[in-house]
Amino acid sequence: MFDLSFDKLFVLVLVALFVLGPERLPAAATWLGQNIRKVKAFAAGANEQIRRELGPELDQLRAPLAELRAPLQDLRALRDPRAAVMRHLLADPEPLPKPVSVGMSAAVTPSQSSSAVALASGAVPPFDADAT
Repeated sequence: MFDLSFDKLFVLVLVALFVLGPERLPAAATWLGQNIRKVKAFAAGANEQIRRELGPELDQLRAPLAELRAPLQDLRALRDPRAAVMRHLLADPEPLPKPVSVGMSAAVTPSQSSSAVALASGAVPPFDADAT
C-alpha cells in the first residue's frame, strides 16, 4: 500500500529517533502499534457487518468492480514513467489504416495519370535526386 522498503523504514526510524528522542521513542512506538491494531479491528468489524447485512447481494455489487480491475491495473502501471515508456516502445505497433482511394480528377493529364494512380493507391513516389 505505501510501498515501504527496508531502507525507507530505516530512514523513518532515524527521523523518529531525532524528532522524539530516545526517551519518548518507545512510548510513541507503543502508542502507534496500539492505534494501528484498533484501526485494523475496526475495519475488520465493519467489513464483517457489511457481509452479514448484504449477504449474497454483496457479490452482485462487487461484480461490476471486478470488471474495472484490469483497466485500473493498466493505470497503475503508468505510475512508473520508465516502465510505461518501455511498454509502449516495445509493444507491437498498431497497423496503419489503408489509404482511401481518391478518384482521378479531370485536371490530370495523361502523363500524370500513372503517378497519380500510384499515389492514390498508397505507393511511394519515385525519388528524384536532381530535384532536391
